[in-house]
Amino acid sequence: MQPDGGIADPPKDTWNWEDIRTGARRTIIGAKKNVEDPGIFHKIALFPLLAWIGLGADGVSSSSYGPPEAFVALGEHTYLAVFLALGTALTVFIISYAYTRIIEHFPSGGGGYIVATHTISERAGVLSGSALLIDYMLTITVSIAACADAIFSFLPFHYQPYKLAFACLLILILIELNLRGVKESVTILAPIFLVFIAAHALLLGYGIFAHTPQIAPVADGIQAGLSRDLAAIGMVGVLAIFLRAYSLGGGTYTGIEAVANGMQIMREPKVKTGKRTMAYMAISLAVLSGGLFLCYLLWNIAPVPGQTLNAVLATRVFGDWPLGGLLALITIFSEAALLMVGAQTGFIDGPRVMANMAIDSWLPRSFALLSERLTMTNGILLMGGSALLLMLFTHGSIIFLVTMYAINVFLTFSISEFGMSRFFYKNRATEKEWKRHIPIHLIGLVLCSTILTITLYEKFGQGGWLTLFLTSGLVALCFVIHRHYRKVMRGMGKLDVLLDTVPTTGVKNTDPVDPHKMTAVQLVTGFHGFGVNTFYSITKNFPGVYENFIFVSIAVVDTGTFKGSAEVNALAQSTRTALSKYVDLAQDLGFAADYRMDIGTDVVDLAVPLCKNIAKEFPYSTFFTGQIVFRHENPFQKVLHNETAFAIQRRLQYSGITTVILPIQAEK
Repeated sequence: MQPDGGIADPPKDTWNWEDIRTGARRTIIGAKKNVEDPGIFHKIALFPLLAWIGLGADGVSSSSYGPPEAFVALGEHTYLAVFLALGTALTVFIISYAYTRIIEHFPSGGGGYIVATHTISERAGVLSGSALLIDYMLTITVSIAACADAIFSFLPFHYQPYKLAFACLLILILIELNLRGVKESVTILAPIFLVFIAAHALLLGYGIFAHTPQIAPVADGIQAGLSRDLAAIGMVGVLAIFLRAYSLGGGTYTGIEAVANGMQIMREPKVKTGKRTMAYMAISLAVLSGGLFLCYLLWNIAPVPGQTLNAVLATRVFGDWPLGGLLALITIFSEAALLMVGAQTGFIDGPRVMANMAIDSWLPRSFALLSERLTMTNGILLMGGSALLLMLFTHGSIIFLVTMYAINVFLTFSISEFGMSRFFYKNRATEKEWKRHIPIHLIGLVLCSTILTITLYEKFGQGGWLTLFLTSGLVALCFVIHRHYRKVMRGMGKLDVLLDTVPTTGVKNTDPVDPHKMTAVQLVTGFHGFGVNTFYSITKNFPGVYENFIFVSIAVVDTGTFKGSAEVNALAQSTRTALSKYVDLAQDLGFAADYRMDIGTDVVDLAVPLCKNIAKEFPYSTFFTGQIVFRHENPFQKVLHNETAFAIQRRLQYSGITTVILPIQAEK
């Protein structure tokens, strides 16, 4: 402070680095959004068509790698492709219908994690949530790897060494797009989805109807092949071949759960929007997958090195057309681009699952925070970074990645189907249609667990082991984090006894705060033992120094409260109530007191300018905040607990404002 009691001017720089940093950030991710805008939820929510693109693209794009792997697994028994087409379409509708029930009963989203937590147990929820997180990291990796495969199918073979670098570049582009916001990224990519649908409608429509005269000979071939195999290897052998191909095509169903997981971003009425989006995705995926199997069979498609099976099909189908090469190129490029859109699901749903787990203290709580663009920046960066590492580790091998992907998808599916079956049975007294719903979930459970078991058996050495290792490691980490937070909460809970023994002077000071008197400004996060202990520390360590108290709080809008304007208003009101209690406490001890508050997503960015304004209003002020301290400090604690107090202190002291951090013991 200056000798006259004013605030010292900050050092003068040639460049205003704060403005430069803010300008660069807004250029990359866009301007700040106002959480207090009543229309903000409508503006950022997705209506069914955009939700189909943003969340359904993952399911639809899986037709690019699921059916090809299943068809190739048939080997010489390609006549079974007809049964694969029927089985795949039926499975899509069964799983989709089951997830429609999840949407109805868990409209707040969260999918497998929320379902398992509420219908089975917290431990089952952690397993399902961890599997989902690995799944969404793989969603990005698989989709981008398949995208690169599709694009490089039309490039000369000697360009193959550049495919991995190209895939990594696409992931970086998606990270930047998603930092700007979900709706913005989906809107940019929407034309790609529409081109894909049009191109594949033409491909499958012509591919099937152009071979209508050959359907009878193909049917005879199916009958002959089945008779030959029944005679050679028997019904058990034929079923084994079919089930193996059916299971290895499990990648087809990846992404079906995305809609149920991402209900938070649906436009009201959410349930209706979610169910409609699920219907769009189920129909489009069933038609695409079934149509591809039929086209592979009708056109006698076989693998070609350096090309995807769909690229081979498009080249054959459009080969005799005028500009057929261009049509094939557009078709496969739209497929590649849709796979890039499909990777969006990992960036949309992955951070939301992380946020739900963070709110429940299974992951660092920083993953529940929103950025100024109302995106979960920490989750997006972690998802993108993990996808990059997986891409580099697997060298973009689509077979390896799809195996990893399918295992966790069907682990989550199986847990969810078991949970919903258990839910309807336990609540059969209140759920009038439980007898109609349970069979669907039981059938889904059998299908999903069968695919999971066969995939693990067949592909354990080709990626299955890595999936189990990563998922088990994440589950173990979640329990370590949860145990730490519970220990800290017990320590903090012991401070709450202070709330029952609040001393008073006997005379309440209701005088207004005087700007010309010494003022203590305390930053608080709610009325609890932590904040009260900090208040007592100020009065104890600085007796007779301060006559005024100003309590400051930022109402932080995170994923737990950013669900609607009513929740945001309730948060603001609860913050005012907590601040009023601090004011009453200070007045009961003879101090003049008042409070200031703001609402938003970033504590530091809001608290610093608010504190600067208070410092101008009260020139004889000192700012105080509390910080949890541990007996044995380690980097793990710094990850789990924010450094907000230190960040605010650095920025305020740079502006010449005295800021004191008081230590509060977390372990008692």
